[in-house]
Amino acid sequence: MLADPALKEAFQSLETKLMEYYPDIDMALIRKAVDFASSAHGDQRRSSGEPYIVHPIGVATILAELHMDKDSIITAILHDTVEDTHASLEDIAKVFGDSVSELVDGVTKISRITFRTSEEKQAENFRKMVVAMAKDLRVILVKLADRTHNMRTLDYLPEKKRRLIAQETLDIYAPLAARLGIHWIKAELEDLCLRHLKPEIYYKLAQLIAKKKSEREKYIDEVIKNIEENLKEYSIKGSVTGRPKHFYSIYKKMESRNMNIEDIHDIVAFRILLDNITECYKALGVIHAVYKPVPGRFKDYVAMPKPNNYQSLHTTVIGPTGERMEIQIRTQEMQQIAQSGIAAHWKYKEGRADGANQNKMEWLSRLLDSQKNLKDPTEFLESVKLDLYPGDVFVFTPKGLVKEFPHGSTPLDFAYAVHTDVGHRCVGAKINGKIVPLRYRLRSGDVVEILTSTTQNPSKDWLKLVKTSRAISKIRAFLKQIERTKARELGEEVLERDFRRFRTNLEKATKTTEMAHVIKDLGYKSLDDLLVALGYGKLTSRDVSRKLFPPEVIDSPSEEAQKEKGIFQKIISTALRKSDARNVVMVSGMGDVLIRFAKCCHPIPGDPIVGFVTRGRGVTVHNTSCKKALDSDNDRRIEVEWTKVTKADKEGKPLGPKRSVKVKVFCNDTPGMLASMTQTISGQGVNISQATVRTMKDKKAVCVFEILVTGVDQLNKVISSLESKEGILNVERQKS
Repeated sequence: MLADPALKEAFQSLETKLMEYYPDIDMALIRKAVDFASSAHGDQRRSSGEPYIVHPIGVATILAELHMDKDSIITAILHDTVEDTHASLEDIAKVFGDSVSELVDGVTKISRITFRTSEEKQAENFRKMVVAMAKDLRVILVKLADRTHNMRTLDYLPEKKRRLIAQETLDIYAPLAARLGIHWIKAELEDLCLRHLKPEIYYKLAQLIAKKKSEREKYIDEVIKNIEENLKEYSIKGSVTGRPKHFYSIYKKMESRNMNIEDIHDIVAFRILLDNITECYKALGVIHAVYKPVPGRFKDYVAMPKPNNYQSLHTTVIGPTGERMEIQIRTQEMQQIAQSGIAAHWKYKEGRADGANQNKMEWLSRLLDSQKNLKDPTEFLESVKLDLYPGDVFVFTPKGLVKEFPHGSTPLDFAYAVHTDVGHRCVGAKINGKIVPLRYRLRSGDVVEILTSTTQNPSKDWLKLVKTSRAISKIRAFLKQIERTKARELGEEVLERDFRRFRTNLEKATKTTEMAHVIKDLGYKSLDDLLVALGYGKLTSRDVSRKLFPPEVIDSPSEEAQKEKGIFQKIISTALRKSDARNVVMVSGMGDVLIRFAKCCHPIPGDPIVGFVTRGRGVTVHNTSCKKALDSDNDRRIEVEWTKVTKADKEGKPLGPKRSVKVKVFCNDTPGMLASMTQTISGQGVNISQATVRTMKDKKAVCVFEILVTGVDQLNKVISSLESKEGILNVERQKS
């Protein structure tokens, strides 16, 4: 088993970590699992050339760092056997028991999930993951460890595959690690993703930080010595450490503040570990006495823990050289939870989670509710992504209960968190005893009391005020129901008017068996659905009449009807000639449909798109992530797709219609920079139709280029080329 040097080293590392926290673990059983997996994988090799078995042992070692139970460790070793070898779940159950078999089954199912698919499939894959997580969180912990080990060895894969995996990791797995409270995995995944997605920025950061290494180490040593001396003066015993912040957090700070790395000084964080909570608060007082605290930068996660049970005191102070520095103060127990998150609550000897702590994962309950209640895939995906990113505002109910919300949340978010009906009827709130409007932004420490009225109803403007996925989904559901009711009434009116021409009415027609067949033939489940489609303009009353009445009656319309039809056709043909979307987008497999592109999101070929029928205006094409598209009724949705471009120029580049898109560049304001950027863009065969430049006081500039591209591929090449240029800090597509 251990003949291969790489395999021997991997197993010894696992054994060492297991014995550190679980000295009475049955190592014979662990070796048996390695033998089983090694035999199953046989001569399989990874892209690096190592024996495949090195990977599952590496995954098990990561779980050992989280102090996971025996079944989780064995699952990690066996997690790829059912997927990639002849081994079956029955074989695993026979040797290692039902618990391990069920966990391996859960991990296998999640491993088959890919998030790089169409929107509907992506939503379905999210649902599978949420259900698996709810059943046993150890499944997702094994998967997180699997993804972490894969990211560490990603260099051996082709660049395109590396970028896809890195983007998926950044979108899904890093936020999951944060939500589960495993911050070291989150930080490592984010840094690895940055290295593969934006290598120029990553290595630029690495180079600049390496240059300042000795200077930074001296600064860290001086601050640690100063803190230790001041704590000792007040008889507070504890350990003080300092560390540079991880690359991705520095990059995000540069991006959000539009700064160079040279301008960011608070790249070091300090941590004080103490014996008990009382000493944490005493230490905080000492720190604030020694260093001047930055107003608004103190957070008490001890009194108000995060949903993943993370506890710590965070404060930002002005350091010895006048630079900001972040200090975290916590107990040893809090440190263990901060490192291992939900995994810290696993009683590894019994192989089960502490139920009381598992119940605290409210966000997981919200995800479960979402997957049950939200049928629209786009809404569900948005809901998941909102819930994966934790909030940072803690407010109180009048009874003293603590509720957490994202930054920018309003009383409406609070109202919908209480109950849907409270949200629908909300007219305002009392914050700390004073009446405030709905647009008020909640602040940590606020005591919130909701004011309601029986005459109040949600409006579209409310969607601009709320931040939480629950509030957004509830408001949308209400508005869509109102829209649907109006559409049904309009559809009924249209059909009633048309039926009069045939000397009948809707009530009589619905009683016939023929009408039931018509509804089914047109692809609708009920008369209500058909009337709603009529109201939205997805089909016409003529479509219904053709199927319900004899052809001779339909084909001999009145002179007035013929005149109306001629006018309608003239309008449509004129609109089609003017439409910039003709022959670019196909609607349900047809080309000649009145189409227009939404100005709110400016979709370009290659973007995931969705169409919405608008009565009298044809089909409006949106980017699937567009907020306005999400707010629209799902009944108006229609399938649309980009047509394939078949023509190409002499160099093989596509000659399809070009769409306008805006690219925003943040850069240093240096001579020749604008010329360099325009040359880079034109070098990709792209025309610039408009450009605006705004210089800033700190020798920085913001440039917005409106360019004409054939699609997403060409746009990405332009962005990549710009990012590689010296002096360019950030490049992004501007969608509005």
